Amino acid sequence: MNMEIFGPFILSLVAGLSTMIGVLPIFIKIKNIDKFIVLFLSFSMSVLLYISLFDLLPNSIPYIFGYFKNTVAFLISFIIFILGYFTIYIINVKKDNSLYRVGVISMLSLMFHNLPEGMIVFMSNYVNTNFGIKLLLAIIFHNMVEGITIAIPIYYSTNSKIKSIIYTLIASLAEPFGALISYLFLKNIINNIIISFILIFVSGLMISLSINEIYKEIKNYNLSNYSSFGYIIGIILLIIINTTF
Repeated sequence: MNMEIFGPFILSLVAGLSTMIGVLPIFIKIKNIDKFIVLFLSFSMSVLLYISLFDLLPNSIPYIFGYFKNTVAFLISFIIFILGYFTIYIINVKKDNSLYRVGVISMLSLMFHNLPEGMIVFMSNYVNTNFGIKLLLAIIFHNMVEGITIAIPIYYSTNSKIKSIIYTLIASLAEPFGALISYLFLKNIINNIIISFILIFVSGLMISLSINEIYKEIKNYNLSNYSSFGYIIGIILLIIINTTF
């Protein structure tokens, strides 16, 4: 692998591994675990919803409407979104623990998310390094907070730091894997339309995860003040990240 390819691949690896920063909160000693869980679950939910509604969909749908006629573009976008939304119902987690289920589905959702993201980081740095670096920084900060959506539920449902780290690592490695796929198989055929299809599917999956899994888990704790604070902090943080990068 020459430097022309090696550089973009390493950057995609860095972007993916930044997800691991999300495991840091599991090393904090907490007196009231329920409040801590609710705070970070609500934070995670606002992050996933914000990214889906204000990042993935707005950056994907215009490509589809630019390629297909309006009616066809709408139907394709809607069908792909619905497929993503209802995919969550066929994911079978064999453990009687709703918090654990949230963590596992978060891992799977972010794997789907990081895979095309790795392709984007690789291809953008391969074509235009200056734009690629700017994109990389934005993705790193997103991934840092996304890692929390896996690490916290897995740790507090299994009481295992090792499992929390491994599950988060699996999701993070999807990013360089996406870059590798781009280089080996897709660099000549990957385009904005294909990536847009994937990201719309992912947005449906992440919105479903937020509404049907994380929100239900938050309600179980009946700590509305902490959940409201978590929602607000997540939204403010992502607004700052998006306006900065």
